Amino acid sequence: MLAGDPCYDRILAALPQRALLRRALGVGPGQRLIVVSSTWAPRSLFGGDWEPAADDLLPWLLSRLSAELPADEYRTVAVLHPNIWYGHGPGQVRAWLGNARRAGLDAIPPLDGWRQALIAADCVLGDHSSVTYYAASIGVPVLLGAFPQQDLDPLSPVAALGRSAPRLVRRGSLRAQIDRVMAAHDPGRYKELAEQTSSAPGESAALLRRLFYGLMGLPEPAAHPALLDPLPLPPYLPARRTAPVRVLSGVIGTAPPEVSVVRHAVVSDGPDPADDAAPWVDSAHTVVDEETPQTGRLRIADVVVRYAAGDDPRLGPPAAWTAEALDRYPYCGLTAYVDGPDRCVVRTREGDLVRLSAAAGPDGRADLCDPAAYASALHAWLTSGRDLADAVPGITVRTGDTVHHVTVDPLAPLAPVTPLTSGAP
Repeated sequence: MLAGDPCYDRILAALPQRALLRRALGVGPGQRLIVVSSTWAPRSLFGGDWEPAADDLLPWLLSRLSAELPADEYRTVAVLHPNIWYGHGPGQVRAWLGNARRAGLDAIPPLDGWRQALIAADCVLGDHSSVTYYAASIGVPVLLGAFPQQDLDPLSPVAALGRSAPRLVRRGSLRAQIDRVMAAHDPGRYKELAEQTSSAPGESAALLRRLFYGLMGLPEPAAHPALLDPLPLPPYLPARRTAPVRVLSGVIGTAPPEVSVVRHAVVSDGPDPADDAAPWVDSAHTVVDEETPQTGRLRIADVVVRYAAGDDPRLGPPAAWTAEALDRYPYCGLTAYVDGPDRCVVRTREGDLVRLSAAAGPDGRADLCDPAAYASALHAWLTSGRDLADAVPGITVRTGDTVHHVTVDPLAPLAPVTPLTSGAP
């Protein structure tokens, strides 16, 4: 009997909420959300043995995501089939994802939130799962990292997706492939597949209720419409990087001050992002979260950052922590206390204390770029030999093609100092 698809219907009903869902996942202005999706079969993206010569596909993929995708231009989350979580255990799955999570990837809970992630996505890097198929059906660009065509009925809609969607190639740049798929995507590309997702889109609640009441031999409650629960707005989930972050920067303007930054989490001994630096890059430095498991890196960090509420009694106020952190890490040139989604308090080695606050968007909502990027921009300004006073009252920070207007507000009179010339030795 025709019953429709309640899962698909809930996705369709929530499509108008895409902008809110993106903000809930911490997707900032100019960022693109990449969803890595895997089912639980042996030749799935997570299974790893879909091709004999490529059984290390997933580790390769996760390491390349952090190495190639700049932190402020891309946001990554993983949607894994519940059987992966319950078959191997949450602890094992988190261990497998450990480096990627420290680089900023978030694993969406196995039962809730994956539909919202699909709606918010700019690209899904997946396999032959229903999640990847749902993504294609709502017009999201799809890049297939694994697709065991031999395991599928060739007449099935999922097999048809495998014949039409682009495939990931391990040679060359992962970022270039993702960007190319997004740039070339036609939202109507999978229109025929979408029509096969459900023959009664939006009608599953009524169809299923009619079926169930018929099986019970009872009349339907005519005074009450058949409804599905709407998808809830997920809790705010910004990316958090506890791996060291390598920052390439360049002062591209002085009147008014303007600094461009590109940030990459460093989770392996692979190529340094500076190897492929753009012509405008004139310096590089390292930022380390104080909660990093790589505690030895704190001793040689150029910038140390802490994320906490401003009134956290364990750490705050920000003025106290920034001063104490400078004492703890004598080789760092600047400390930053991030106490909001769009702001932080920064203390320089010379003792100056300033608040950096990003201007709100046209709709009045907070700029969701990681405030640590603003601290890095200020550090680059100072290490270029320029005075902090010249960055007041504001500095423009560029992350990729996105511009952030950041207020620089001294919290105490600025001391006459010699500009900072170096960070860690």
